[in-house]
Amino acid sequence: MKYTKLGNSDLNVSRICMGCMGFGDPNNGQHSWTLDEEHSREIIKRGLELGVNFFDTAVGYQSGTSEQYLGHAIRDFAKRDEVVIATKFLPRTQEEIGAGISGQQHIQNMIDTSLRNLGTDYVDLYIYHMWDYETPLYDIMDGLNRIVKAGKARCIGISNCFAYQLVKANALAEKEGFAKFISIQGHYNLIFREEEREMAKLCAEDNIAMTPYSALAGGRLSKHPGETSKRLEEDSYAKLKYDAAAKQDQFIIDRVAELAETHGVSMTEISLAWLLTKVTAPVVGATKKQHIEGAAKAVELTLTNEEITYLEEPYVPHKLVGVMAQNTPQAAKERHVWSTGNQEIQGGTFSRS
Repeated sequence: MKYTKLGNSDLNVSRICMGCMGFGDPNNGQHSWTLDEEHSREIIKRGLELGVNFFDTAVGYQSGTSEQYLGHAIRDFAKRDEVVIATKFLPRTQEEIGAGISGQQHIQNMIDTSLRNLGTDYVDLYIYHMWDYETPLYDIMDGLNRIVKAGKARCIGISNCFAYQLVKANALAEKEGFAKFISIQGHYNLIFREEEREMAKLCAEDNIAMTPYSALAGGRLSKHPGETSKRLEEDSYAKLKYDAAAKQDQFIIDRVAELAETHGVSMTEISLAWLLTKVTAPVVGATKKQHIEGAAKAVELTLTNEEITYLEEPYVPHKLVGVMAQNTPQAAKERHVWSTGNQEIQGGTFSRS
């Protein structure tokens, strides 16, 4: 495994981040394909053995059970100060807004819930899961700064936002002396490269770490034609994101398969080796040991400039999909809210990284 600094922080992270959205009680969430605790622990332990020290979860994953499974495994298999734990919080619910709960108090409630779930006193990276158009930005940045000052989070990051929003947030933080966002977790992979329009350039200039989700496009970049999996069959959100462009994306997927055969490696290794030339640490979901093993191998694979160009050549611009397509003030008012804590998860329009 190789390691690097996470943006403008002192966090030393593995080049592969284990995404924990696939962990959690399937009877206590919105996905039928997630793993129970026994199988989640096996994969987390294998990741640690391979040198992975960076783990990403969220309070909204399976009603907090993803956080709980990760916390138990880290306690049993690792030393807390040798791993980097990232978790995420969602915007205020309509019920919280109606009850007059401020953005600052919401963030306090969310971090305390996550810390209880994880069984730790702090998280290394606390991530604003999606832009909240109904809460003043000052309240968000102030609330995040308070938990950093209190030692409950070492650093803060953001997910599912536009480049202008990240600039706006960090400018406010600089003006007020608040903690700045040091990372962005966006939707980025070989068949969805819209982050290259503005976000990638901003991050390069300001040394903001890119830790993209959907690194393998919900498994599409790791499977040969005809291969399938429970997630590919049942993940309706991934279908929403990728099915409309499946025909044009297949040209790229075919080239991934071709290069995998040439190198004698898996498609996972080719896809992630390409992404590792662009970002700090992709978030790679794992529901089998072989998933994290393939991801770890990708760190050792170097593609030539010609191979990188060959993979990129067939790409055509894609429409924004998923949560980013809904990331506007009007859509924020219209969509159902993905609630957290003890509340039910409502609707299905918002998804997760």
